[in-house]
Amino acid sequence: MKKHCVLAACIFWLSAVPLNHWAQAEDWSAFLGPRGDGTSSETGVEPSLWKPHPPLLWRLPLGVSYGGPTIVGDKLLQFDRWGESERLTCFEAATLKEVWRWEAVVQYSDMYGYNNGPRCSPVVSDGRVFLYGVTGQLTCVELDSGRLVWTKAVSEMYSVVPNFFGVASTPYVFGEQLLVMVGGSPPEQARLSADRLDLAKPNGSAIVAFDVKTGRELYRVGNELASYTAVTVREIEGRPTGLGFLRGGLIGWDPASGQQLFEFPWRAKMRESVNAALPVTQGNRILLSEAYEIGSVLLEVERGQPKVVWQDSGPRNARKFRAHWSTPVIVGDYLYGCSGRNQPDSDLRCIRLSDGEVQWTDRRHERSSVLAIDGYLIVLGEYGRLELIRPNPDKLTVVAECELNEFAGEDGQPLLDYPCWAAPLVSQGKLYVRGNKSLLCFQLIP
Repeated sequence: MKKHCVLAACIFWLSAVPLNHWAQAEDWSAFLGPRGDGTSSETGVEPSLWKPHPPLLWRLPLGVSYGGPTIVGDKLLQFDRWGESERLTCFEAATLKEVWRWEAVVQYSDMYGYNNGPRCSPVVSDGRVFLYGVTGQLTCVELDSGRLVWTKAVSEMYSVVPNFFGVASTPYVFGEQLLVMVGGSPPEQARLSADRLDLAKPNGSAIVAFDVKTGRELYRVGNELASYTAVTVREIEGRPTGLGFLRGGLIGWDPASGQQLFEFPWRAKMRESVNAALPVTQGNRILLSEAYEIGSVLLEVERGQPKVVWQDSGPRNARKFRAHWSTPVIVGDYLYGCSGRNQPDSDLRCIRLSDGEVQWTDRRHERSSVLAIDGYLIVLGEYGRLELIRPNPDKLTVVAECELNEFAGEDGQPLLDYPCWAAPLVSQGKLYVRGNKSLLCFQLIP
């Protein structure tokens, strides 16, 4: 028998929370948050609210998609497919009142039978919203109105051979540049299908920088095909460094000039292998991880070049860490996250970053995503298990947990349904988690 919950809790927090309570709160304006690393700087998480789960404020039905929402001020942006169109909808975050919508017709059918919606979350910067659709349509609209500013058929422009699961690399805004993973090929290869991706050759457009105002190309860098990891910029050796974990490995470049600084090959040999988790950085060190064969490597950049600190070896099931699509987080000297490719061999584990030694493993046999906030980890399992965990390299320390698929809404349907593959996020004291058909908003911080 499924437990039932009441979804009429939207009023109490509107009237009870002082207007200045969120003065120190953060927007969640891009994939994996304001720092692009799955961490939140908000404080005040209260475990006692998890009875049986944090107070549920609302539940939003979703279209076909994989990405989570983007929160900026009082606006919530969700990018989904409805019918034959990709649609960006802007809501009032508190009331779910629709403010505006933008949509465009799309033609895409996933060759492996996964859903046909967009994979990327909206990115917001300086009053603009940037979208990267599943077919490679790159679009900029106004945040206040949804008015179209510019749009580019990127996959057509750069002769991109379709990837196995479509376009799934969220762009990154750096100053007046929108950094986009493109990974095009010579024009004569434009008709290759996704099942012939192994025949595709790169054409020097691994990363393309576009002007945020006009969509004009500013530069291109890297000779590689695209992967599913988001583009990011981190400070390495005291300078902003663009990082793109592409199909064949990592490239680093100067995002201001477009000059490539280094590269490091890292990819399993099997044709179907993909790189999907972001590079994780600590100082001048960069962790790359994949789930198919080769696992992880920790690099340290010295005088502009990456050197191996440690790397996985031995049988696949003996790898120290194998990130699939979920990016792990660093807390102190330790890395926490999901390791493994599929449900049977996936677990939650902690490793020591400096040498990769496994500290503990929880063999839960499901994939999960992790968010670090206020001395806790929020872990969302792909079947709907939500946990509040205290980071502890000595043992798994669960503070609170609930199975959201065991609770039903007013329509009698589970609050969250498989697959829950989008990373959880926190903005202005509220926790957002999504499943296949719905987005939930909880009051995380009282």
